[in-house]
Amino acid sequence: MNERKKEATMFKRRIMQVMIVCVMLVSTVSTSYAQLFTDVPDNHKNKAEFDYLAAWGAIDANQGTMYRLHDAITRYEAAELLVRAMRADTENRPIPMYTDIATDDPRMPVIATITELQVMTGTDGKFNPDAKLTRAQAAGILIRAFGLQGSTTSTFPDVDAAHWATPAIHTLIANQITTGFEDGTYRPSQSLTRSNFAIFVARVLNPAFRLAKNEVPVVKPTPTPQEPASCERETNKKTYKVDVAVANMWKNYNAARQVDAPSTTNPVQMDKWINSMTLSQKKWLVDRTDTQALYNDEVTILESRGNWYRIAANDQYVPYQKEGYPGWVPKSQITATTKNYDDCAIAVISSKKANLYEADYKKVHVTVSYATILPIIKEAGNYYFVQTPDAGVKLLKKIDAKKHESYEAIPKPSAKTIIDEAKRYLNLPYLWAGTSSWGYDCSGILYAIFKAHGIMIPRDSFYQATKGTAVTKNNLKAGDLVFFAYNGGKGKVYHVGLYLGNGQMLHAPHYASKVRIEPLNQGVYQKNYAGARRYL
Repeated sequence: MNERKKEATMFKRRIMQVMIVCVMLVSTVSTSYAQLFTDVPDNHKNKAEFDYLAAWGAIDANQGTMYRLHDAITRYEAAELLVRAMRADTENRPIPMYTDIATDDPRMPVIATITELQVMTGTDGKFNPDAKLTRAQAAGILIRAFGLQGSTTSTFPDVDAAHWATPAIHTLIANQITTGFEDGTYRPSQSLTRSNFAIFVARVLNPAFRLAKNEVPVVKPTPTPQEPASCERETNKKTYKVDVAVANMWKNYNAARQVDAPSTTNPVQMDKWINSMTLSQKKWLVDRTDTQALYNDEVTILESRGNWYRIAANDQYVPYQKEGYPGWVPKSQITATTKNYDDCAIAVISSKKANLYEADYKKVHVTVSYATILPIIKEAGNYYFVQTPDAGVKLLKKIDAKKHESYEAIPKPSAKTIIDEAKRYLNLPYLWAGTSSWGYDCSGILYAIFKAHGIMIPRDSFYQATKGTAVTKNNLKAGDLVFFAYNGGKGKVYHVGLYLGNGQMLHAPHYASKVRIEPLNQGVYQKNYAGARRYL
């Protein structure tokens, strides 16, 4: 047995020994601390668990700060708490070669330790330290960290027997660490809060905190075969979704021309529309269309007039409309639903375009744009089964999308990732108001790429220039957004580009151009430079 295996075995033995004295320890530590955190007052129902963790050394008590009980815990935060709870030595650990963590990152000792102990490992060469930890993932790492054993006949209706985390979840139930939710569900894809993870660890370390047997929900398995439980939930709330690949959002009601007809139907014909327009017809769109919304984007209905809705695209920020970016669309392009898919994993389209197939795997239901986001109902073989706004479940090739447990769980991208994504669209013709891979405008391409990587930036350049972190020109880094304004850079911002380094930027200049790379410090761009913002 090598030294590391010995260490893991000895740790599990120590945990069993510690459990014998934990009941005595908790009675003493409960009076050892006053208010630990500003959001954990003395009358908090789990104050004793936090007292215990502080006495154990798993957390640092700080009366002047919040523990942030209800924030989702990140993978690194969970790793740090586990390493301290395990009292594992973080020195002289082999450095894992994760592509998203530098070897000199101050978080590396914890990450190296948790990796070597095989409690947490990354995926695709990344540790994803800032990704949110799901409830399913939490079950797995707690079992591996503390060597818990046991199972139960109790089940959750939303945790299929074939789910990868089912054995770990059953072990947590058997050890009285968790009960799930009051409605009898476990919600494996949902993020776990910092409070719940800390309480789970306290229950593992000290049996006195564990739940009574009769608190554990028992849902008898259905004896007849059935489809795996869906993450779909019926609600009383009606929500509205875009039901076409791309919906042009017009400044004025019923303003589309005859040439625009292919973009105003359901389904839309984006290739036909764009290819049929002359340059002058494309120029006509300036200040007549404002933005686009993609398939399955959630919108708010602001106004109804004839066959048109005035909607707000909820994910596109503007300061003057709290619901999101407003514009007019044909009513046929919007659908309503009372179903909620927040508990589903998501597929983020990573190909330039992707087909959604019917059940025969051959007939194409719709072709969607890069950065389209769809709920995953299940997966099989090389396909995701994704929920559409109004046509049931369709099939999406896994090669065309990236799966994430939730939008919040998308790992933070590197500057190289953002730049490489943007370069895929070099030579794509410019389209005013475009946010789809059929054509982008200057801010639309950046909005789409950041959105696909878990960062929601404002839609328009003049609002993008107000968010993020301001950066001086001599401190520019690759991945920063650079802005240009009228009146020699002192007026209203009208353009944005992606800084590549070495004085170069990638941008979509105007209606008669394509996405291209140009010098930042030359001609009109040098004259009208207005500043930079960092979103990474």
